Amino acid sequence: MAQQMLILIPGLLCDAAVWTAQAAALEDLARIRIAEHGLRDSLGAMAEAIIAHAPPRFAVAGHSMGGRVALEVVRRAGSRVTGLALLDTGYLPVASGDAGERERAERHKLLELARSEGMRALGRRWLRLPMVYIDRLSDTQLVEDILDMFERKSYAVFEAQVRALLARPDASGLLPTIQCSTLVLCGRDDAWSQLQAHREMAALIPRSTLISIPECGHMATMERPQAVSQAMRSWLESVGPT
Repeated sequence: MAQQMLILIPGLLCDAAVWTAQAAALEDLARIRIAEHGLRDSLGAMAEAIIAHAPPRFAVAGHSMGGRVALEVVRRAGSRVTGLALLDTGYLPVASGDAGERERAERHKLLELARSEGMRALGRRWLRLPMVYIDRLSDTQLVEDILDMFERKSYAVFEAQVRALLARPDASGLLPTIQCSTLVLCGRDDAWSQLQAHREMAALIPRSTLISIPECGHMATMERPQAVSQAMRSWLESVGPT
């Protein structure tokens, strides 16, 4: 049977670098394609661009915002998706009331920081939140790789992706309809997309497997590349060729 295609979807301000280890580790199981969002400012538009260039059948994996995009791919083309992996992501819309207002305010504050001080300054602020597991902040190569990746994106890209996230749809009703083999994975210490949210997602998706990676934060694919690649390999083998 033909080798299937796996489409890897980067998250907010990320590019192919966030998937470097996994693309190399899985290339014997699938043809790898890494999505690029450009200046698209809605998750739906990002998903539609992926679908437009995808083969009739394909597996899809998304990290962070990319996981939300992957869900929008399934919403639009679920019969074509052979397998789904959701990494360090979420499924709920912006909260109502004060919590939602706080998120909007914080995202606009970060936009202003990026506009006034640049993308690398934004990245340093994110890393202090912390974005990665606290002990990993001493890994100079990891930190520089993440900052370099963010700096490759422009303020215009950041602005577009913030608009997309603030208008994100509710995927609660979609999750129980997903029929393909699904991996739900996160860093156990992810302070952005917490483990409890992944437990909720896994509980709602019929054919799901939940994996948490210890001593790992939000940037799991880069923080713990071997553990993530191993989990994705097991998932992709369960999907099988097209």
